[in-house]
Formats: sequence, C-alpha cells, structure tokens
Amino acid sequence: MNFTLLFSITPAIVTFVIGILITPIVTHFLYKHHVWKKQGGKTALGGKIAEVFNELKGEHETKTPRMGGIVIWASVMITLISFYVLSLLLPTSFFTDLDFLTRSQTLIPTLALIAGAVIGFLNDFYDVTHKGGGLRLRVRLLLILSLSAILGWWFYTKLGVTAVNIPFDGSLEIGWLIIPFFMFLTLCLYASGVIDGIDGLSGGVFAAIFTAYAGIAIVQSQYDLAAFCAAVVGGILAFLWYNIPPARFWMTETGSMALTLSLATVVFMTDKLGDGNGVSLLLVVGLPLVVPGLSNVLQILYRNWTGKKLFRIAPLHHHFEAIGWPSYKVTMRYWVVSIMCALLGVAIAAVA
Repeated sequence: MNFTLLFSITPAIVTFVIGILITPIVTHFLYKHHVWKKQGGKTALGGKIAEVFNELKGEHETKTPRMGGIVIWASVMITLISFYVLSLLLPTSFFTDLDFLTRSQTLIPTLALIAGAVIGFLNDFYDVTHKGGGLRLRVRLLLILSLSAILGWWFYTKLGVTAVNIPFDGSLEIGWLIIPFFMFLTLCLYASGVIDGIDGLSGGVFAAIFTAYAGIAIVQSQYDLAAFCAAVVGGILAFLWYNIPPARFWMTETGSMALTLSLATVVFMTDKLGDGNGVSLLLVVGLPLVVPGLSNVLQILYRNWTGKKLFRIAPLHHHFEAIGWPSYKVTMRYWVVSIMCALLGVAIAAVA
C-alpha cells in the first residue's frame, strides 16, 4: 500500500524536474520568434473597447510570450511516455509500477490532454500571427463540443456510465443523457479558463484542483489516475516556477484547454466509475474556477437587464484589480481559497 501510494505521487516530482529542464528551451523559442500578440487590448461584448481591461493589461499583451502551457503538457507527456517505455524495456515490478498509462484509468484523460493542447495551440498560433484574436469563438466551441461528444459517447457506450453519484444519497440515473451532460460539464470547465489573466493565478488554482483529484483518486484506490493527476500537478508547478510575477510567459489556450478538457474526464473517472462523487465534488474543489465564469455570466445578464455593469470588469479577479488590489494579493488569496476548497473536497470524498 505504501509503495503503491509512493508510485502514485512520484510522477509529480519527475514531471516537475522535466518541466524545469525544458522551460529554458521553450522560453528561448517563444522569445526568439516573438510569440506574443502583435496588437494589445480587447474588445468587450457589443463591440466596444474594453477600456478598463486595456488599461490594466493591454501593454503587457504585446510584451509577454504566450503558449507557456506547452511546459505543462509536454512535461506530462515526456514523463508518461518515459515510464511506459521503461516498463517495456525493463519489465521489473519497479518500472511496471511506475507506468501509469492504463486503458481503464488514464487513457481517456491523456487523450483529452493531448486534444486540448493541440486545439489550444492552434488558437494561440493564430492569435500571435493575426490581429483577430485567435480562432473564432464559434469554431472553438464547435471543436470543444465535438470532442466532448466523442468522449461522452465513450463513457456511455464503452465504460457503461449512465448515472451521476450524489453524496450521501445514492445516484441519479440519466441513461444516454450522460453524453450531453458531459458536454455541458466540459463546456463549463472550458469557460472557466478565463481565470488565466494574472501572473501565477491559473497555475496555482489548477495545481490545487488536480492535487485534490489525485487525493480523491487515492481514496478510491485508482492509483494510476492519481499518478496522472500528480504528473499534471508537477507540470503545473514547473510552469508556475516561471509564471510567478513577473511572468516569463503566459499559459494561454494551449495550457488552459488541455487542463480543462483533461479535468472533465478526471471528474467523470472519479464519479460512478470510481464509486465516488467526482462530479458533485467539482462544485467544491472547482469553486475558484466556477466563480470567474459565473461572474462573466452575471455581468452580461445584469448589463442586459439594467444597462449598467455589475462589476467594474469581468471576470471577478480583474474586478479586484480594477478596484485597487495589487495583482499579487488577488493571486495569493485565490490560492488560499483553492487550497481550502481542495482540502474540503478530499475530506468529503473520504467520508461520502
């Protein structure tokens, strides 16, 4: 048991070291090829210039490289492939235990990570080579919905998932509706990617969430899934090492999309399949992700209803900046909330 737990968290250390080692290569490439926006600033919904955001962030958008998320998914994939190859070349119990690529637990999260990374990379590439701001929203949504539909179909037809567990109260049987439900969940998590906007913020929040789900997977004895989550945490921490203010690069879509898509699959893997409550616990563990997306929705609804803004700027973390909070204070307080939510989520998983 103790050794199994050790093998589950080892990928975090290995991925962190690999991430630290490859970051100078990645940053050299990003700075050499000027991988940042050629024109700063954003346009708000309705076509107006987002004056508050541009005052806060506009200048930095043309000076800070994008695609920093490459460090995260590249270090995870290098670790995963290395362990897999070692288990084939040296089939001893030590290396076979280190290998965490399994069809039953980590294949789907790994494929989701890769797919999200590729789609996000295409968006970021278009963003830095054109003035239009990346792929159009409708194109990104179509890609996300198509991918999530395939994954939802796999959960339903291949893994037999037809219900969502409810903490302390059994499960809710929804049959084939599990497919659109997974699509909705994935879309919500993708929308939460707006949290990437302050140095160190998204990295700290995602690290806490994946750490929590690693703990939840361990509670369910899904040790390979826990190892995958741990590997992601290691990659995020390596990214965060260089993203702490002043950031050497930003995560952007190639990182946030990879993380949100793989997180959606991890959430499902720790629900009915793990005899746990992964979906319900997302409301607790993922609260720091839910709030930014929700603040965007509230801003839009309130403005359409009253003609005024509910927040000075949405999402909420930028509102705090706009009212005078230093960015580091916003980041640190989000980290504190993320850690508390993660601890609470794992505690509930242990008793529910």
